[in-house]
Amino acid sequence: MAAAVRMRTWSCPVRGVLYPWTVLFVLFCSTIDAVVAAPEPGLWKINVVNTSRTILLKKSMYKDTDIEFRVMYFGCPEMVTFTIHWYLKYYPCHNEFSNIEEMYDRTQMSRGESLDPKPLGQGEYIEHIHGPLSCKNGMHSLSMLKKTKADPRLVSPHVEGEVPDENETRWITEEYDDNSSKNSNVNRDNVIATTWKDGPYLLVVKIVSSKQDSNWNLTVEVVMKGNHGYISITEYPLMIFYMVMCIVYILYAMLWFIWAACYWKDLLRIQFWIAGVIFLGMVEKAVFCAEYENTNAVGSASQSLLIFAELVSALKRTLARLLVIIVSLGYGIVKPRLGTVMHRVVGLGILYFAFASIEGILRITGDNGPALITAIVLAVFDSVCIWFISFHLAQTIKTLKLRRNPVKLSLYRHFTNTLIFAVIASIIFMGWTARKFRLVDCQSDWIELWVEDAFWRFLFSVILFVIMFLWRPSANNQRYAFTPLIDDSDDEEIEEFIASSNIADGIKLRASKSETNGTVKPPETNPDEDLKWVEDNIPSSLTDVALPVLLDSDEEIMTTKYEMSKLE
Repeated sequence: MAAAVRMRTWSCPVRGVLYPWTVLFVLFCSTIDAVVAAPEPGLWKINVVNTSRTILLKKSMYKDTDIEFRVMYFGCPEMVTFTIHWYLKYYPCHNEFSNIEEMYDRTQMSRGESLDPKPLGQGEYIEHIHGPLSCKNGMHSLSMLKKTKADPRLVSPHVEGEVPDENETRWITEEYDDNSSKNSNVNRDNVIATTWKDGPYLLVVKIVSSKQDSNWNLTVEVVMKGNHGYISITEYPLMIFYMVMCIVYILYAMLWFIWAACYWKDLLRIQFWIAGVIFLGMVEKAVFCAEYENTNAVGSASQSLLIFAELVSALKRTLARLLVIIVSLGYGIVKPRLGTVMHRVVGLGILYFAFASIEGILRITGDNGPALITAIVLAVFDSVCIWFISFHLAQTIKTLKLRRNPVKLSLYRHFTNTLIFAVIASIIFMGWTARKFRLVDCQSDWIELWVEDAFWRFLFSVILFVIMFLWRPSANNQRYAFTPLIDDSDDEEIEEFIASSNIADGIKLRASKSETNGTVKPPETNPDEDLKWVEDNIPSSLTDVALPVLLDSDEEIMTTKYEMSKLE
């Protein structure tokens, strides 16, 4: 009785709190649930011809990262001399660094001869000119490039008509020679510069030939490698994060396997879904970790590995959403099967996986327009998914309250509180990222950009751990399983049955008194005739049913009855 009173006084906050905030939560975070883009490369091989545009390479690098520029192959049908003019700029604001290619094309007229895409922007730079370098078909290799002696300068607006003085010319052209320093980094061939700060850098390279109409071609290689390898400074913490999360999911899998092995006879259907999500999460983290490790070791990401990682991530995200949906529907706990609702759930999962896979592949291949459209479609799917979860979770909790089942109600109460905590944490984090990265003119805290992607994966791992703890295999597993004798006997059904019986009794009473209103009284039945019909048509015992229909004699009938009486 006390438990029933407690269940009446407790009200689930799902409808009032979870509905609006979950939809808002999904609309904002669903499009950034996946990896933002491929890891920044540290090695480029570029084919340059006489009509090629200026080379623009951007990368976030650690301090003391060496930048190498070498000509791997060349084809010069006639004698040609080249001048290699490069410009290395450090950007304190990461948002100015993101759309450099588009800005360089728009400022072609305003910047003049300068290689800086944004001459009025803040930052520091180094500029150098190598040359002239001679090229013809009979040569085996071109001259090695030397490191510049120039120190970084603050960006200052260019004054039109200003003639560079002798110090300016020396600053642009002065290089280290083989005997100028004993430092191995300085004496390395083709190292043209070294970074002087941690942060985003832009390298602009312009190759000018003495004969513009000559059909020459060069294959150049640019290497940006520091003490940590080829990986950028903004993605190195993300690589460590994926390594840690891979270990976490391995521990999840080991813990779940031990639980399942101890109580394998009492496993519920929902626990197999949880095992599948843990396995896919472990594979996803391992693939992403391998992707970043490969980029760090080789210098460029493998497109096939990136596509495979996106497909695994899309499958894991789909199964994770289906897991939360079937949990909210009460699958295996309140309902033995989902019936026609299961077809809707599977259809939603198939559509989500298809659009998530397409969006990931388009993002990897660089088609930003279609990728944005599919991301919006995914946001709509996530909104429908979360609305579906919220509505059916409220219905499941209401059903458990009506059935007076405190054990299952407590289970879903903890699950609801976990979802509310996730929504509140997501809203707080989105406010922090908006204040830190979106609503600022200068993104100076670029070192923390990796948190924006890592948070959502960490948050889901916390929710998954709570689901594992709540639905863990145990000796009392059957307390949470669907039991038809208990779960089917709703109080509402009992009350409906009692009410319908009372109504039927009232109808009979009114029918018995309807003779006063002029209706004809039904003819009375003879009780003796009814008893005679029962004796003739209904067998008196199981023996009469089991006997054969046709027997040869009364003696065989008596013998069979005697044998049956001995068996009884």
